[in-house]
Parts: sequence; C-alpha cells; structure tokens
Amino acid sequence: MTIPHTLSRRAFLYSLGAISTGLALAPVVPAFAAGDDKLTTVKLAWGQTAVCQAPISVALKQGFFRKYGLNVEPVNFSGPTDALLQAIATGQADGGIGMALRWLKPLEQGFDVDLTVGTHGGCMRLLAPKNSGITSVRDLVGKNVAVTDQASPIRNFFAIQLAKQGIDPDKQVNWVQYPADLFGEALRKGEVQALATDDPQGWLIKKHDGLIEVDNNLNGEYRNLTCCVLGLRGSLVRDNPKVARAITLAIIDAQQWTADHPAETAKIFAPFVPGSVAPEDIQAMLSEHTHQHHSSGEQLRKEVVTYVNELKAINVIRPETDAQRFAEHYVPDLLPAAAHHHMS
Repeated sequence: MTIPHTLSRRAFLYSLGAISTGLALAPVVPAFAAGDDKLTTVKLAWGQTAVCQAPISVALKQGFFRKYGLNVEPVNFSGPTDALLQAIATGQADGGIGMALRWLKPLEQGFDVDLTVGTHGGCMRLLAPKNSGITSVRDLVGKNVAVTDQASPIRNFFAIQLAKQGIDPDKQVNWVQYPADLFGEALRKGEVQALATDDPQGWLIKKHDGLIEVDNNLNGEYRNLTCCVLGLRGSLVRDNPKVARAITLAIIDAQQWTADHPAETAKIFAPFVPGSVAPEDIQAMLSEHTHQHHSSGEQLRKEVVTYVNELKAINVIRPETDAQRFAEHYVPDLLPAAAHHHMS
C-alpha cells in the first residue's frame, strides 16, 4: 500500500517506540521486465576512493547496469557517508553504498532511504604497534585511539565490542579525532596508541608501518554480517520498484564478479585510488572482504536488527526504538527469492 510520504514517515517515526500504531508496510513486488530496449538513466553516488565501492567500477566497466536496462551516471562523492545519505534522501542521487553503522542513526531520524542489499563484510580494522601491549579490544582502556570523527562507523563498531565486555567506551577510552592521512603521524608522535580505520588506508598503513591488526569486523558473528549497504531513494523504491530492483540486481552481479575476479577488479579500480596504490595491494584488500555476501529481504532485516540493537548499547540509537519495526520499514522485499544466490 502507498501512503502519502509525509504522513507515512511521521506515523512511522511515532510508531517506532513501544506503542505500535498497527501501520502495516506491505512490500510492492512487481515483475521485473528485462526486455526493455530503452535504458533508464539513474544517478548513483560513488565514493571513488573507497575500496568497498570497487564493484561500482566493475558494474560500469563490465556492463552490469546495461544488462538490467540502466544507464548509470556516477556522481563522484568524496564527503562523509552521512552526507551521501542526505544526497540520496533529497534526490541529488538515486542511490549509493555506505556503511550501515553510519546510516542507521540518520534513518532513525527519518531520512527517506531504503536499504535494498548488503554489499559485503570486512573493511574496518583496529591497528596498533607490535610493542604497544594492545592485543585485544579490552586493552584500549585508558588509551588514545585515532578516529576520523566521533560518529565514525569504525569508532561505533569497536565501541560496541567494548560495551559487550562491560567497558564504557565513552568514559574508559579516549577517541581522538584526526584527518585519516595524519593517523600514522599521530601514532609515531605517541599522541595515540591505536588506530580505528578502514580500507584502503587501514590495509596500507598496517602494511607500511608494520602494525598488528588487533581486531576487525570479520570476527565471530561478524563473519556473516554485511558492513556496507546499498541505499536507494525511498520514493524510487515506492514509485518505480522495477528500476530499484534493476539497480540492486546489477550491484549484486558486480559484487559477485568482484568476489570471483579480485585481480581483474583491482586493475579496473586502481586508477580511482589516490596515491597510485598497486593493483596487487587492492586485490589483497578485496580478497579479505566478503563481496560474495549479498543479504537482502529477510536476511538483511536480521542483520539490521542486530546492528540497531548494538547501537542502542552504545547510546547511538534511542532505547525505545523497535529494531524489528525499523528493519521492516527500511528493508523492502524487492528481489525474487532466486536473486538471493551466492549468499554466504
């Protein structure tokens, strides 16, 4: 059912708490017609320097978008991913890929973006020098840890791991903000004792500065959780689900191709990474990520519920927010069951 946008969003936000309004959000699942000769133009926001987004370069080069009847105009986006979410919500772009742990808070605040597929797991790293005595997340107590900002998804991820062990991440660890390119310098000067970072920077600084990887987001239960998600403009999903599905399927194909062909993907993506990073380094990063993990529908809802509840534990998401209702609202059933192939 389609409800007027302002009404549905307001009603939904009121109903996220304990009081349910009984608002049922029925998914619209029309048939996908692959035989359209005319290409539909869509704008996809693309953070070109993020290795996680290499599959977008693959989709453009290997024709995955055209296969689904799309002409994609990439919008190069170098800002923080919450600004990317705003660009999608306000219609400057039709979609983009960002980190779930960055996006869930603005979604709770009412941004009109749907999460249609998880794109991969892995890419967050907690790094420290070999002789620092930091060998687990617990060892961060009383230490200074470099982060790009206080709402960083990487900070949130490792804060969650601390909270799970009964450590207050806000009071017992000092998160210090630096531009990403000064992380190594801050560590060398002794201003911080550890780095909470993502790829490509995390992988490269670990290699060049000989750091140890204390923890990452592929351990334990996170092995099978997505960290990045494809977000599409909510009005696009409601008004043109066929196009929304086409974008989602093209991204899934590109993710799988990336998982199957990391060396070729690295060559396609290398020109976009600043500082001329060697394709073999990009290949090594890609092979550590789980680009074969494309959760959608019910599976993605389960993963979103996990993250929403974890973000409550570190006071990012409000305690009264109902994680299940949140997931049901923001993760549509867009794909036929057959499209959930290659799930790991």
